[in-house]
Amino acid sequence: MDDKASVGKISVSSDSVSTLNSEDFVLVSGLGDETPSTNNGSDDEKTGLKVISEEGVSFKIVGNGSEQQLQQELEDVLMDPSVTELVGGPDHLGGVKHGYPTTAVPLRSGPIPPKLEIVLPIQGAQESELNERSYRDEPSDLSPGTPVPDEDSVVFSKLTYLGCASVNAPRSEVEALRMVSILRSQCQMPLDVTLSVPGVSEGTVRLLDPQTSTEIANYPIYKILFCVRGHDGSPESDCFAFTESHYNTEIFRIHVFRCEIQEAVSRILYSFATAFRRSANKAPLAAKASPLTPDSDVFTFTVSLEIKEDDGKGTFSAVSKDKDRQSFKLRPGMDKKIVIYVQQTSNKELAIERCFGLLLSPGKNVKNSDMHLLDLESMGKSSDGKSYIITGSWNPNTPQFQAVNEETPKDKFMYMTTAVDLVITEVEEPVRFLLETRVRVCSPNDRLFWPFSKRSYTESFYLKLRPMENKETKSNLDTLYEVVSLESETERERRKTTASPGIQSCGSHSSMVPSPPEDDEEEDNDEPLLSGSGDVSKECGEKILETWGDLLSKWHLNLAVRPKPLPALVRSGVPEALRGEVWQLLAGCHNNDHLVEEYRTLITKESPQDSAITRDINRTFPAHDYFKDTGGDGQDSLYKICKAYSVYDEEIGYCQGQSFLAAVLLLHMPEEQAFSVLVKIMFEYGLRELFKQNFEDLHCKFFQLERLMQEYIPDLYAHFLNLGLEAHMYASQWFLTLFTAKFPLYMVFHIIDLLLCEGISVIFNVALALLKTSKDDLLQMDFEGALKFFRVPVPKRYRSEENAKKLMELACSMKISQKKLKKYEKEYHTIREQQEQQEEPIERYERENRRLQEANMRLEQENDDLAHELVSSKIALRKDLDNAEEKSDALNKELLITKQKLVESEDEKRRLEEESAQLKEMCRRELDKSESEIKKNGSIIGEYKQICSQLSERLEKQQTANRGELEKIRMKVEGCEKCSILFSKEGRLKVLSTPKEGSEEDTDEEKEALKNQLREMELELAQTKLQLVEAECKIQDLEHHLGLALNEVQAAKKTWFNRTLTSIKTVTGAQGKESV
Repeated sequence: MDDKASVGKISVSSDSVSTLNSEDFVLVSGLGDETPSTNNGSDDEKTGLKVISEEGVSFKIVGNGSEQQLQQELEDVLMDPSVTELVGGPDHLGGVKHGYPTTAVPLRSGPIPPKLEIVLPIQGAQESELNERSYRDEPSDLSPGTPVPDEDSVVFSKLTYLGCASVNAPRSEVEALRMVSILRSQCQMPLDVTLSVPGVSEGTVRLLDPQTSTEIANYPIYKILFCVRGHDGSPESDCFAFTESHYNTEIFRIHVFRCEIQEAVSRILYSFATAFRRSANKAPLAAKASPLTPDSDVFTFTVSLEIKEDDGKGTFSAVSKDKDRQSFKLRPGMDKKIVIYVQQTSNKELAIERCFGLLLSPGKNVKNSDMHLLDLESMGKSSDGKSYIITGSWNPNTPQFQAVNEETPKDKFMYMTTAVDLVITEVEEPVRFLLETRVRVCSPNDRLFWPFSKRSYTESFYLKLRPMENKETKSNLDTLYEVVSLESETERERRKTTASPGIQSCGSHSSMVPSPPEDDEEEDNDEPLLSGSGDVSKECGEKILETWGDLLSKWHLNLAVRPKPLPALVRSGVPEALRGEVWQLLAGCHNNDHLVEEYRTLITKESPQDSAITRDINRTFPAHDYFKDTGGDGQDSLYKICKAYSVYDEEIGYCQGQSFLAAVLLLHMPEEQAFSVLVKIMFEYGLRELFKQNFEDLHCKFFQLERLMQEYIPDLYAHFLNLGLEAHMYASQWFLTLFTAKFPLYMVFHIIDLLLCEGISVIFNVALALLKTSKDDLLQMDFEGALKFFRVPVPKRYRSEENAKKLMELACSMKISQKKLKKYEKEYHTIREQQEQQEEPIERYERENRRLQEANMRLEQENDDLAHELVSSKIALRKDLDNAEEKSDALNKELLITKQKLVESEDEKRRLEEESAQLKEMCRRELDKSESEIKKNGSIIGEYKQICSQLSERLEKQQTANRGELEKIRMKVEGCEKCSILFSKEGRLKVLSTPKEGSEEDTDEEKEALKNQLREMELELAQTKLQLVEAECKIQDLEHHLGLALNEVQAAKKTWFNRTLTSIKTVTGAQGKESV
């Protein structure tokens, strides 16, 4: 490890490590607590930096006390070829000496000394290697007993993860320290982690769980852009952070950590610096060991899924995907094929032996038992040998696939899971790649080729392997691996965004903290300004709004004539709140109903440049909230506008750069109006002319710009001439995108104000103003420096609203007449004609031939498109005709059936009429009979009632007579002394106990007579009662017969009579309907 060295006595306010284009690192030391230098002299009042090289040569750098200046000077020294081998080591860093932990020197807090001296002694290779090895092998306070995940990595424990946040400038120390302060103060749920820093630039920084040593997150070194530590003496002195590019995009995140041992921060930063510096191929080869696993244990595979359907011609065609939802659009009942493409994209190539299973199942998060095996048709490598292709047949008509064979409701979709099991030679067990895709089953008559995107679904998988121990390998050369984990890109992104340590507790809050725009003096990095940067306030002075309000009121009275004060107001800038309305009026879109209607039709058509549009949409204004979300409303509207214009303007179509102009318009008006203004700018303002005839008009604009430079900025023109720097090398985007691609939005909006008011010649004013303000810097630069200056510092310079205003004032003050531009245009065409005349005829003819061939190819493509559309329309018409014929046959069959039913109905009607007549006659007879019976029953009832009344009267008379007789007998009995003794008052016979013997004989005859009389009376009474009972029985019998007769009458009325009447009514109603 000959590149190791030590950094001694570093005790500074902030340390940071940054990667450069050359992949070197810079260790930046700011002002801090350091003992004053022993040097005496005039530089006692300045900050000094002393670097001692291996040969003993000393470089003294004197700064003015600025941390920025010190960083720049140290960077210049470290980038010098004479000291490129100079790097730091662990000897004096953070209190760690010779790899063993020592007592940390306490940091003093006091006034900042006026001078700083940093000595970087060079350490020998053997000593440095020994120190590094001892640090890794011996236990320390930083990593007690922590397992080392990689052989060539340094592990730090007792760390706390505070969270992460998005940043705009990943290499800005000021912004990074601001985020460190925010996260340290606001994090409520920190997470204890162990940090593994690799020793080489090809490695990966890993966050590990301190308890289980399982990996929580990982960040490849090549994605880490900047490292920084907190100021000494501040609350953040125990913190450090690093920034990384997030998901290979232009979005950057900063991750913040806190160390329990404050002195370890410097050691961690040194480890990062070593990782930035060293490459794996420079490391000395020790004894042959097992394969390392810092990043060599991860194998990346790209797996693509393509679904093909039977097109009815004996072939299978790939199905399309819905643009908005990225779902496959399937048709029910069609035989299908599943095609899987597997390609390894990183690490040592693994040999795929075969596929032993292709499985499919409707739904998401499907169990293994619910997967259904498909029939394999073919497997093997592609013709170029890069991919392994598996094809399986799929019959959707089987019951298990019923869910994906029924038409999906509109605006809905479902999931489908596909799995492929592969046998890899070097891997002990089979590997399963699982793909979850959206599908939508459409109607057979739907057009499935719009909106069209990619026909396949692609997912990246990260297969982590480790060498098997104590097992025989398949050969002496190959290593047999076992699978540690298999993770897809979707799962990894979900884990990083939702389950990263601390992101739930702190990330959401910190991400809401806006990053302030960096000052010009802080911009020393090479990162270009993201398109769509800058905030434009809608606030405006009351007087300005009143002036614009009066002007717009007058303008609306006569839209054909622009008000006279308009140009002067536009030069000052249109208020942001009014730009949408003013731009439409300036472009003449106040009566654009036809364009709006045409736009709604155009978005339903297919664009031949769909892939280019989709690719550019994701790169348009990534710094703006409205456009940064993939699949969001902003990107969706932008895609529609670009697609509609590509179909509207068939000659030019979609060209790169149009999306930026469309995005600017979308920020101020709805998409229909934005499309109308875009069409006006392209056609009426002449922007589309720049794209025609092999950019001939654009080259003319470059010539005009150079002639204007020769007139207005002759010294810069001469300098560019000496460098060989031509206008097309730096001004192409200025003309093609109207400055919308790279410059801040405040400046872009003002340029569009002027363009719509004064025409495309305004671009010359702005370009000359840019060149004039940057002249002093450009005159000192070489060819590469000038190109880089145009790409990075120039756009950043105008993030300040004040700088942008000054630039636009300068641009408006420059008078460039149209007469002069016409003159330069004639000069250009004259020169072109002279060049063509001097050209060899063969070359001219070849060029003309190429142009004609291109036109021919374009026409052939258009012809193919029209032929395809014609064939598609014929197929659709044929299908419609077949459907119509099928419907006609079905209707004819229905007509015959209906006629047969009509005949049967008429027969039934006649039968019912006859039955109705019979029922009427029967009803009449029965009515007459029932009336006679009712009369008869009435007479019987009357006679019964009369008999009953007579019997009742007779009974009452008999009862009265009986009572009278009984009363007379009782009176007689009471009047007789003898009888009164024998009878009681109630008429009952008394029992005499002992009659006298003398009177027995005298009374025998009398008794016998009385007894006979009594028997006669009792007999008479019994007969009377019997008659009474008989009379009552007859009465009851008569009442019973009367009740039966009444019941029969009522039953006859309710049953037969009612049914008869109901039948008559039903027949009568049916006849009435048929007659109608």
